[in-house]
Amino acid sequence: MTNSREVAYDALLSVERQDAYLNLVLPKALAKARLSNVDAAFATELSYGTSRWQGLYDWIIEEATGREVANIDPDALIVIRLGAHQLIELNTPAHAAIFEMVALAKKRLKASVIGFINAALRRVSERSRKEWIERLHSSGLTSEAIMSIEFSHPLWVTRALKLALQSEGSSDELVAALLSDNEAPKVNLVALPGKAIAFESTLIKEGVSPLGYILNYGDPSKLHGVATGAMRVQDQGSQLAALALAQVSSHKPESQWLDLCAGPGGKAVLLAALAKQEHASLTTNEVSEHRATLVATALRHSGFEAKQMQLDGRHLPESQKYDRILLDAPCTGLGALRRRPESRWRKNAEDLKDLSILQRELISSAWKALAPGGVLGYVTCSPHPTETTGQIEWLLRSFSDSELLDATKELMNINPLLNLKPERKTVQLWPHRNDTDAMFIALVQKRK
Repeated sequence: MTNSREVAYDALLSVERQDAYLNLVLPKALAKARLSNVDAAFATELSYGTSRWQGLYDWIIEEATGREVANIDPDALIVIRLGAHQLIELNTPAHAAIFEMVALAKKRLKASVIGFINAALRRVSERSRKEWIERLHSSGLTSEAIMSIEFSHPLWVTRALKLALQSEGSSDELVAALLSDNEAPKVNLVALPGKAIAFESTLIKEGVSPLGYILNYGDPSKLHGVATGAMRVQDQGSQLAALALAQVSSHKPESQWLDLCAGPGGKAVLLAALAKQEHASLTTNEVSEHRATLVATALRHSGFEAKQMQLDGRHLPESQKYDRILLDAPCTGLGALRRRPESRWRKNAEDLKDLSILQRELISSAWKALAPGGVLGYVTCSPHPTETTGQIEWLLRSFSDSELLDATKELMNINPLLNLKPERKTVQLWPHRNDTDAMFIALVQKRK
């Protein structure tokens, strides 16, 4: 019978070998194993916690064994990381954690690595988290490197977050921002406008979005509202992005809206609901066949309609113009590291170059498709200045008929209690400040 530790190991093995995402592979593994709620929760903590703190654990493992993690058998390394999480973060008694992980290794791995795993975990267990951190601080590494290891972020990500916070005069919030990425996020849901929502005791009407709810406990798929399509799991930052675009400026009768990069469909469904209220027509576009299918499924499940296209967003038909365009641009995803912890270990600074080019090509395409007087909502799930303010500055330089609207004012109209920087027109949300993903939101209007 498969236990919690085996489920976590299998999930992390899929992440390592297949570049899979935990939020996709873990639910399947849990369903297959048929664990109790308590054991499923433990497997979830083991897999997500180990992935979040991987950077710190790898440094500890190297210090404990004298070997670089790159030279350790990859499958054995996953077992050692899982053991380190139990020892360092969960304070599991050493004898129990080591026994269970060695038993797992004996069941799943080749015999030649068992002794090394046992010895490595015993060395890891010789120091508490506090003692390992003290050793890190006396290691002679730079302060930036120490911070990156201690809070388990690649150095380039730490620098990117620092730069983004510095740009708004909030350098002192860096540690809080790093820590927030390592905290398990609450399950957020959106109540779709125009749908009847029945009260459910596990839901809390809380958060920054007027449409947002938080699931206190349990499986969101079991909620009546989710089953009927009246609610969807969606971060409240994403909800605010759609609301800001829908509510900015005035609407002309029968206006045309476009969700340019619509997959997997979360914002598209909310936009469809908002468009229906405004008597507007929504078109969704998604270049990926798989993601386009997800958009269609999401719309159908919630009972909303939209014209669907499957085109390269950089090459839209010239004949059609839109009054509202949402460009949720492909990005590094640094704003969702608490939900997708494994992504921080996959991306690197070199990815920014290609993404930046793609973002500008999509902006140019969207601008051509935008009707005079129309508004472009540029959104990224990243706070990196290259993907956010840098792209808006480029847009304003490149298109003389562009005007930056005050997204901060629009969002404050939606929720006056939002913790935003009033001196800036673009909006940068933060997990530690707003309890949302680190969404960037900018609204740019094409002059008539």
